Amino acid sequence: MGGLTHLIVFISMFAATTLISEAQYILPIFKHEPSKQFYTLIYIGSAATSSPVNLLLDLGTNITWLNCRDIKSLSSLRLVTCESSTCKSISGNGCDGKICLYREPSPFLLTNHTVTKTDRVVQDKATLFSTESGIPPSLVSFRPFTFSCAVQKNLQGLAPPISGVIGLSSAELPFWRQVTSAFNVIPKFALCLPSSSVGTFYMGATSSFNTPLFGGNNPIPMTMTPLKIESGKYLISVTSIYVDGIPLALNPSLLKGGAKLSAVVPYTVLQTDIYNALAQSFTLNATKIGMSETTGHAPFKHCFEEGASGKTMDVSVMEIALPGNGKEVKWRFQGANMVERVSETVICLAFVDGGNKPTESMVIGTHQLQDYLIQFDFSTGRLAFSDPLLLHNTSCST
Repeated sequence: MGGLTHLIVFISMFAATTLISEAQYILPIFKHEPSKQFYTLIYIGSAATSSPVNLLLDLGTNITWLNCRDIKSLSSLRLVTCESSTCKSISGNGCDGKICLYREPSPFLLTNHTVTKTDRVVQDKATLFSTESGIPPSLVSFRPFTFSCAVQKNLQGLAPPISGVIGLSSAELPFWRQVTSAFNVIPKFALCLPSSSVGTFYMGATSSFNTPLFGGNNPIPMTMTPLKIESGKYLISVTSIYVDGIPLALNPSLLKGGAKLSAVVPYTVLQTDIYNALAQSFTLNATKIGMSETTGHAPFKHCFEEGASGKTMDVSVMEIALPGNGKEVKWRFQGANMVERVSETVICLAFVDGGNKPTESMVIGTHQLQDYLIQFDFSTGRLAFSDPLLLHNTSCST
């Protein structure tokens, strides 16, 4: 087909830069209410003549796919052939004559057990923002950028304005790997999901953050734990779960599979026994400070009337204990990450009962991940997570 178009990643904000020596590549993260989905946006073709394409962040998708009807210059995309090494490297590939196809399970498998066929694999040129050692961001380009055009009927489940999925899996051609490979930087990426406004998706150097990005004069502390990858899923090992420092009484077998990380599931989903133990402890603490149980609000089972207690968010602190560098480390969730406000006076425990025999005993959802910096480092095989940013008087929101 014709020559390559120019794909431009649009950045809506840049009030701050990072003070690190390695280059990093940056995308904005937008929160889509009320679905609690998070997306970024890109331009394919000239930013001056094209509309942005909004893409859902998904840690389980192998390559980026989108509704190519939103691209004005379709005739200029280069098709990937079935015999090419690129096609053969795509997990779940197929063929339509000589043209490479990409098939991928829906990102919404918890509620939608269909399989998405995303149709033809194509390539283009990509341009995105880069910054290094405090230098203001500038545009850089790489080619080829491999992605796929989705057929219209397979876009069901993507709430407008989202019209595709940006692949962030550990496979050969997710977006982050294409960027870090093209620019020969450390293979890692980080997400900072905002509770409001706009957050940031980093690729490349993300190991240290200084003022003014996250406020203060020192980098935000980061804790590391081994990152497991099984069947395309990002997992972390869990040794215990605590509420306000007291361990929940759980059968160790419930934690054996670890916790899956998701950028699609809105609220953390727990196997029934884990959920019940958490809800019992949470309820006890809520009633101690004067809250009273009230009717549940789907999808939540345990909700509380604040009444005259004057307590708004800091009802309980949950910590999941993870293996660290020869010792146990804890990922702490508190306040807004623990509850969801459903009315002026009612809050609900923002976790979902996943049933007795779910595929994963724990799936950590986006509500719990908001306002943490979370880094996936494939050079070390580790996941790094920040302190709750709110404890440092800052957040992921710009």
